[in-house]
Formats: sequence, C-alpha cells, structure tokens
Amino acid sequence: MDPGAVERVQISSGSVAFRRAGDGPVLLLLHGFLCDSRVWREQLDLADRFTVVAWDAPGAGGSSDPPEGSTIGDWARQLAEFFDAVGIERAHVLGLSWGGLLAQSFYTAYRSRVSSLVLADTYAGWRGSFGSQIADQRLERCERDASLPVDRFVQAWVPQFFTDAAPPELVEEMSTIVSSFHPSGFRMMARTLAETDSTELLATIAVPTLLLWGEDDRRSPLEVAEAFRDRIPHAQLQVIPGAGHVSNMEQPDRFNADVAHFCASAR
Repeated sequence: MDPGAVERVQISSGSVAFRRAGDGPVLLLLHGFLCDSRVWREQLDLADRFTVVAWDAPGAGGSSDPPEGSTIGDWARQLAEFFDAVGIERAHVLGLSWGGLLAQSFYTAYRSRVSSLVLADTYAGWRGSFGSQIADQRLERCERDASLPVDRFVQAWVPQFFTDAAPPELVEEMSTIVSSFHPSGFRMMARTLAETDSTELLATIAVPTLLLWGEDDRRSPLEVAEAFRDRIPHAQLQVIPGAGHVSNMEQPDRFNADVAHFCASAR
C-alpha cells in the first residue's frame, strides 16, 4: 500500500506531520529513531480494521525539531497534544524501538488514553536493558556518527536493522528513510534511550500488552523481550522468525496478523 498522504497539525513544539487511514478503533504507530512514519507503509494495510495513525515524531521526518534538551517525558507531552490536535481520545499504542520507550512514558502519564500497548523490539531504556556502560557506549557512538556524511551514516546504521537475508529493496527503502534523519532529533532521542531506566515501570502496566520481537534482533535481543514478559503482568510475547530489529518491515504479514488479532481481543 502507498504510505499515504501526509497531513499536518500544530502543537506547542511546532508542526507535526502524520499519515492516517481507515476507520474504527485507533491504532497509533510510534516509530524508532532514525525513522519516520514511512516505516509503517505495510501497517497501513490494517486500515481495513482500524483507524491507523502514524506520526513523524518531533525531530524526525516532516516534523519540526523539538526544543534542545527534550526528555522522553517532553515527547510524551507532545504526543498528548498530538492526540488532542487530531481528535484521538484513546488508542491502541504501538511503539517500535525508541517508539516503544515513548509508549511506556506516554502510558505512565496518560493511562486513560491507552487501550492497550504493543511494544516491539524496544528497551527499558538502554540503561535499563543493558546497564550504564553499554548505554554510554551507544550514546557516544550516536553523538559521533550524527556528524558523518549522509551516505556514510546510512552505510553504518541500516544493515544492523535487518537480518542478513533481508532483500536489497527493503534495505534500499530503509536507506532512503534514514538518509533524511534529523541530526538534532537523533541525538536527543539517543540521549533519552541512554539516560532512561523504565524497569520499575513495567510491573505497573495494567492494560493488555503484546510484545513483538524479531527473532534475530541484534539491537534488542530476545533476552530483553523475556525481561519485559517477566515484569509486565499478563504480557504476551510473540517472536517473529526471519526478522531483525525492524520486524514490522522485514516480516509485515506476520507482524500485522499478530497486531490485528491482539488489538481486536483487547477492545
């Protein structure tokens, strides 16, 4: 399916671009860093069952950069403003990678607006999932690489998002998306991942929660998924074979089927 027409709304931090399709319960899609709403192209097929809304987070895609020093809590507030601006009262919230950390933060502050959570290939922050040493190492790399020429940056980052079996056209699609990343937004998103430990939050999640993980996720391996499953009450874990970190793009049919089944049962 075509990624859909881009719409825009204004919130306090500036302009937010987004894509919207379908009718029914709202399924809100939150992308990871270096990405934007284009990574959800295949998930717009879920518009036959849901109103699918995919934003470009402030600092990504066609949206304005947020204020320097923004925290994950600031992004959660911006997301609440986005809900109001587009008329969303309550939604199934699906967050991938950094978007999953944002989903956790949004749930903490705005629980009444979350019908269910789908956390895909994400983290309890790098600090929470890997400890301070790895978190600091990852942040150092992000801050260093953000100044690379775009072609070198894409070559350094895109291969780690997929399995070795990913088709060249998928790698090319992601390369196009990553090539338009916002250096400032990327640095701030990386900082929120490095500084956050949401481990204690997980036990307080009281809405239906699905964990979706690529079996060969190299950035957030299955041990992270298992820690989420063990901490979130009644969470379901589905592992997607033949998928890496961006499992929604590499195995969209399986990803979509799992999301649709879960959200339909979580109404």
